[in-house]
Amino acid sequence: MNTIALIRNRAMKSIRRILISSRNSSPFLSTPANSGHAPPIAGNSPRPRFNHHQPLQMHRIKGITQKVLGLPYSNFAPLTMPFILITSNRDVSTFKVRNCSTSVESRGHDNNFERIYVQGGMNNVKPLVVESSHEDVTDERNLGGEVNASVGKSKWEESDVEKQAWKLLQGAVVTYCGNPVGTVAANDPGDKLPLNYDQVFLRDFIPSALAFLLRGESEIVKNFLLHTLQLQSWEKTVDCYSPGQGLMPASFKVRTVALDEDKREEVLDPDFGESAIGRVAPVDSGLWWIILLRAYGKLTGDCSLQERADVQTGLKMILNLCLTDGFDMFPSLLVTDGSCMIDRRMGIHGHPLEIQALFYSALRCSREMLVVTEGTDNLIRAINNRLSALSFHIREYYWVDMKKMNEIYRYKTEEYSMDAINKFNIYPEQIPPWLMDWIPEEGGYLIGNLQPAHMDFRFFTLGNLWSIVSSLGTPRQNQATLNLIEAKWDDLVGHMPLKICYPALDNEEWRITTGSDPKNTPWSYHNGGSWPTLLWQFTLACIKMGRTELAQKAVALAEKRLPVDSWPEYYDTRTGKFIGKQARMYQTWTIAGFLTSKMLLKDPETASRLFWEEDYELLDICVCGLSKNGRKRCSRGAARPSS
Repeated sequence: MNTIALIRNRAMKSIRRILISSRNSSPFLSTPANSGHAPPIAGNSPRPRFNHHQPLQMHRIKGITQKVLGLPYSNFAPLTMPFILITSNRDVSTFKVRNCSTSVESRGHDNNFERIYVQGGMNNVKPLVVESSHEDVTDERNLGGEVNASVGKSKWEESDVEKQAWKLLQGAVVTYCGNPVGTVAANDPGDKLPLNYDQVFLRDFIPSALAFLLRGESEIVKNFLLHTLQLQSWEKTVDCYSPGQGLMPASFKVRTVALDEDKREEVLDPDFGESAIGRVAPVDSGLWWIILLRAYGKLTGDCSLQERADVQTGLKMILNLCLTDGFDMFPSLLVTDGSCMIDRRMGIHGHPLEIQALFYSALRCSREMLVVTEGTDNLIRAINNRLSALSFHIREYYWVDMKKMNEIYRYKTEEYSMDAINKFNIYPEQIPPWLMDWIPEEGGYLIGNLQPAHMDFRFFTLGNLWSIVSSLGTPRQNQATLNLIEAKWDDLVGHMPLKICYPALDNEEWRITTGSDPKNTPWSYHNGGSWPTLLWQFTLACIKMGRTELAQKAVALAEKRLPVDSWPEYYDTRTGKFIGKQARMYQTWTIAGFLTSKMLLKDPETASRLFWEEDYELLDICVCGLSKNGRKRCSRGAARPSS
């Protein structure tokens, strides 16, 4: 049977699909194809240089592949790496090259296969040869942190709780082919049904990555960034439909697969939302990846990783996905419910604050890291325009304090004019009764969501904290947010920091909004539960605003309870008094969030590398732009401190 017939055969009965990335034919690496080896993904290879020959090499490889397999050029998207797709039932019987992005090619018969990314791959389109790096392997596992995953010694004296936390964090490290690549979501030895808590989640790994970087261990973070970057290129399909290029996976798992009777190989099996509850794409994964990439450079002083050609390409793919024009009239990012940390139905569909704050941060990171060339001029201009419009939009329309509340309370509705005050046609009756008495005189916050005729007045902690960290809010707004947290300490912190949102949905509102979700009952999980992992973001925000006493108070509270309670994922009840009814123990980002908070408080100068100050250049750009468009109102002046 010839190769073309094998490629076009759609009736294969194989049960495994193994994606093999090109080891020596990557268009982004300059290692010669005949060198006999490839640079390790996390090795100390020479700093990659941009050169004019790499695109030619890429097109040459694509041309060979297409010529050999008889595939049309339209099946290949620019700037994607060629891959071999092995379809096997223990024996490697055939192969075909697949475009790793959205394609017009039908994938109707592919949904029954398992998609797995494997280290190793195509060498000038030659037959596959894979070497196993371990003799004894099991089908599915997460490897501990004993191999190449040791952390450096702390330069500060550590308490017994911190030493215990570090031991637990090291035990949660996952290795891939002998190298650390991340940490599992939870590592509870008593959990017999881990579900997907034995996977490496992108958002969950962020506090772990910062803890390792602050301690002087950068290898695991570099490996994580590069391996997830490679996973970005793999196709993502649900019911024959694929999202745009640039989507990062929600998580990945290290597995082993049998290539033949004698050989096994470790693989990375990513989940882009195809297996998630509700099948929701993880919008925040790519944003967190960009934020971590900047943090890596800031804390290690090594910017060569950011400048690599493959990293720059991955960065641009995420940005292009986020900046794509659509029907929306607002600069905020439109997402569906469950697309961020709150990954279940909680009524946050639309323009949730958490996504906007991360989006704003990712844009600011990208503006710092993009290599300036003639080809990036338009992208940088688009970033600047979006930053300007987004900051104005959030500061002007999401902010509420006593003054703003009184303004909304007196809104006129059904205004039809360019000069309308109530631009979103918000009805004053939407103001919830609890808010009237809850909001303090000297505080305020950014609401959870804004859409036509709808304001979500719930306080979402992550979005408000990250708005402080990224300077999405004005300096006055940022201080007022911390004032509110201090004034409402019992509500937002209570027995365990911090509430993920306040207040909880209950009764009929809970039934309609969550669909009667038994996990998100009032004051539990995402519906008003207390999440210790938010501690590190609270600490960073407090350090930035000179309010370290608040962070110290919260950290001391957590330090007293977390080790006694076995480091749970979340806490329940109005004040966070009880361990969550379905909380996993030894939750990694709970442990890492605590450690990161402790280290940030010990070294505020280093902490300052992780947040952003007000960008007055953006303010000037915005004032100029608004003036040209004939708009009369702008909140930019409020961003400049008057005293």
